[in-house]
Amino acid sequence: MLFPDRLVQGRLIKRYKRFLADIMLDNGELITAHCPNTGSMKRCQQEGARVWVSKSDNPKRKLAYTWELVEVDGQFLACINTSRPNKLVGEAIAAGVVSELHGYNEMKAEVKYGKNSRIDWLLSNGDGKCYVEVKNVTLLESNGQGYFPDAVTDRGRKHLYELIQMVEEGNRAVLFFCVSHTGITSVTAAEHIDIKYAQSLKEAIEKGVEVIAYRVDISTDGMSIAASVPLIT
Repeated sequence: MLFPDRLVQGRLIKRYKRFLADIMLDNGELITAHCPNTGSMKRCQQEGARVWVSKSDNPKRKLAYTWELVEVDGQFLACINTSRPNKLVGEAIAAGVVSELHGYNEMKAEVKYGKNSRIDWLLSNGDGKCYVEVKNVTLLESNGQGYFPDAVTDRGRKHLYELIQMVEEGNRAVLFFCVSHTGITSVTAAEHIDIKYAQSLKEAIEKGVEVIAYRVDISTDGMSIAASVPLIT
């Protein structure tokens, strides 16, 4: 997945009101960018960190810039735009990169299911359907260990139980951890942040929901699904 235009580099001043970030571009211009991330962005919003933003020419947009990437701890890249992983995973499935999801001849995005929810990707063939829910993993705490979620997520738990329901109805259901942080080498549930989510994830696995995790190669030109990483349960 390539970024639509060349990203612009700057330094993060601060993120605030969840969806806003003040950034000093390298050319000296101070901007306010849209921050497309509802999570806490723990360890991904260090003041002074290098960041990269995209710019839209749409005159109807209130904010022209969108925050895309951040440099974490001065050495790793992370994608904080949570709309990117869905597209990236879809491209990877279509290209046959995700071995666990081979063999489907139809893909649909944002299909309604469950209770007022939309599945990120619905795959189907003559044998049945596979529901794929994508989650972006960007929290690294130590020794390559990535955690999800980075904040308490009732919505995330709701998605788990909807995936369980799909299994109970005779379908495949897959939770796909898209590891959009170049320093993460394994993934686990963040019990220390949301114990209820961690418990629900264990329940989902016991009831047949498949969980896979793939790391992402990230550059300022684009991103690509690289290889699977271990899930620590």
